Amino acid sequence: MQTLRLKNTLISLNTPIIMGILNITEDSFYDGGKYVSEAAVLKRVEQILEEGATIIDLGAVSTRPNALYIDEEHETKTVQKYLEIILSHFPEACISVDTFRANVAEMAIAKGAAMINDVSGGLDPQMFNVVGKHQMPYVLTHNNRATPLSNNDLIPQMLSFFGNSVEELVLNGVNDIMIDPGFGFGKSLEQNYYLLNQLEIFSILGLPILVGVSRKSMIQEILKTSSADSLAGTIILNAYSLCKGVSLLRVHDVKQCAETIRFFNIIHSLQEI
Repeated sequence: MQTLRLKNTLISLNTPIIMGILNITEDSFYDGGKYVSEAAVLKRVEQILEEGATIIDLGAVSTRPNALYIDEEHETKTVQKYLEIILSHFPEACISVDTFRANVAEMAIAKGAAMINDVSGGLDPQMFNVVGKHQMPYVLTHNNRATPLSNNDLIPQMLSFFGNSVEELVLNGVNDIMIDPGFGFGKSLEQNYYLLNQLEIFSILGLPILVGVSRKSMIQEILKTSSADSLAGTIILNAYSLCKGVSLLRVHDVKQCAETIRFFNIIHSLQEI
């Protein structure tokens, strides 16, 4: 049975869990500018927890294409401010900090973060050392920054990346690792769906898999719609991911995701009707 240690509590992943998104940014692709005041952030945190998320993913830098550049000082101050505000009102909340900078991660850990979610896949050479030093749970994302890969090369390259990176993380003392295939990060539309269809391959690594497709362009492009009208597509892809063995879903819409997981559990006889 796979588990995840958060705030010294062992969380079973036998039933999939939810990571609710909290973007404290001005230009995130779906909810940019919605949560930039203390009152709005606290209301959003309360909503995420009440609707059934285990983890709240706090991000101060948008990772969408052509996003505004946010320097390290600004990111550090923003994350620290809202991390302190959230934990002062919700001290038991498990906050993941979405950052690719080791210094931001170090500060966040000192201020009470329960996990680091690094969409860069360890681009900062100090990141693995920081999370290892503090034995912090870590989300390792595949982010293809090199020459575009063919479909035939995609899965082997990803398995190689994950294998090498996990080995390095373990050597640095990281015990709780989740892998994120990185939908939309350096992958074409076709490759995103090819990857989704092959998700079970990554179970060979023996680690929990996180999927984050919530309202992304891979849904918008298929439906010819906007992020605001991409909820149905998100639900469908999340349900499909669960069938492929995913342990954690990163979403904007926590209530609908919790309902999706409930039906999944009923079908798999993990929950009474």
